[in-house]
Amino acid sequence: MKRLIVFDLDGTLAESKAAIDAEMAVLLNSLLAILKVAVISGGTWAQLASQVLSNLRHDDLLNNLSILATCGAKFYQHDGNWRELYSQDFTAVERRKIIDSLRLAIASSGCQPAQVWGEVIEDRGSQITFSALGQHAPLEQKLQWDPDFTRRKGLKAVLDVLIPEFSVRLGGATSVDVTQHGVDKAYGIRKLRDILHVPIEEMIFVGDALFPGGNDYPAMAAGALSIQVKDPHETKRVIEAIVACLGEG
Repeated sequence: MKRLIVFDLDGTLAESKAAIDAEMAVLLNSLLAILKVAVISGGTWAQLASQVLSNLRHDDLLNNLSILATCGAKFYQHDGNWRELYSQDFTAVERRKIIDSLRLAIASSGCQPAQVWGEVIEDRGSQITFSALGQHAPLEQKLQWDPDFTRRKGLKAVLDVLIPEFSVRLGGATSVDVTQHGVDKAYGIRKLRDILHVPIEEMIFVGDALFPGGNDYPAMAAGALSIQVKDPHETKRVIEAIVACLGEG
C-alpha cells in the first residue's frame, strides 16, 4: 500500500513556471483527501506558493501536503499555517564560486541565446539556477530551446569539472540547478521518510526528468517507485488511476 505520492512540478504538475490548471487542482484535492502528497521542485517557496498553493483549497487538506523547495534544500509543512522546517543555504564563498563557474560554462558551451527574458542566473539561497532564456521567458520559446536536453547536458559536463563539489542537475524546460552535493531529490525523499515516518517503499514519485542527469533521477535512485510522465496531461491520468485504485480499496 502506498501512503505518499511525491510530484515534481515544472513539466509534471504544470507547464514551466505556470500555475496548475483547474483540472489539476481538483485532482490534487482529491488525492489529498485520501493520502499524503509532496511536491519537490527546484523552484523557490514563492514560486511553489504561486504555482501550486494559490489554486488548491485552503482547508485542513493542506495538512496532508509537504512542500520541498529548491530540490529538497528547504522543507515546508502545514499545521494551520505554513512553516519552514529547515533551509540549507550556500555560504557567500560558495555562491560566488558557483555563479562565476556558471558564467564561464555558459560562455564556453555556447548556451548564450540571442534574446532573454529576465534573470538568467538566479540565487535561490539553497540553490542557484541557470535559466537559459531568463526567468520570464515565454513558454513557447522555452519548449523550443532544448527539448532533448542536449544543450544543457553539454553545460553540465563543463560544470561537473569546474565545481565537482556541488550537484548539477537538469530540469524544467531550460534550467540547470546547482545545489549542495547530496542535496537533491534523493535527499528530499529521505527527508520525507524521516519527517513523515513513511518508508520509501511506500512512496510513489512522479516526474518528467527521470533520466540520468535529470533532476528527478535522484528520487528514483533513492528507491522510490517512479513513474515517468511527459507532461501534466499524463500526470492527470496517473492521479486519476491512483484515486480510482484507492477508492476501490
